Amino acid sequence: MSLRLAPSSKASSAGSASVLDTSNSYGLHDTMRFGMRQIASEVSSKHPLENRLAEWDNTQMELKMNMARNMYGMHAPIKMAMERSLVIQARGPSMLPQRSNLGLDILAGKDESIDFEDFLNVPEMSTDMVDVHVVMERQLGIRA
Repeated sequence: MSLRLAPSSKASSAGSASVLDTSNSYGLHDTMRFGMRQIASEVSSKHPLENRLAEWDNTQMELKMNMARNMYGMHAPIKMAMERSLVIQARGPSMLPQRSNLGLDILAGKDESIDFEDFLNVPEMSTDMVDVHVVMERQLGIRA
């Protein structure tokens, strides 16, 4: 259980091991036990900030779940995770863009924030008011 506010700057090392961890008695990589050696997993050319940005939302959600568990008991994070999965699966109104999920934004507490897609005029991210009847006619194949 972690109450970390910001993600670690180091990438998670799950599934990757260094040559020192997989070496045999001669100091060479043991392919028979550990499989093929991948140089890409040993070389880290990424900036430390890149991992923090990639894991920011997960870390914040984990913190929120752990704090809810400490305050309200085990049922609170289970309920929050269940609500989140139901909202992700639910199909939203057809007039909103596909990427928009207002229910998920409300559960995550991001419904009051302004992001770049709110003020940039990107057609697929546009949330302009659309005539509901025209959208339904297009989806159902009805011509009026």
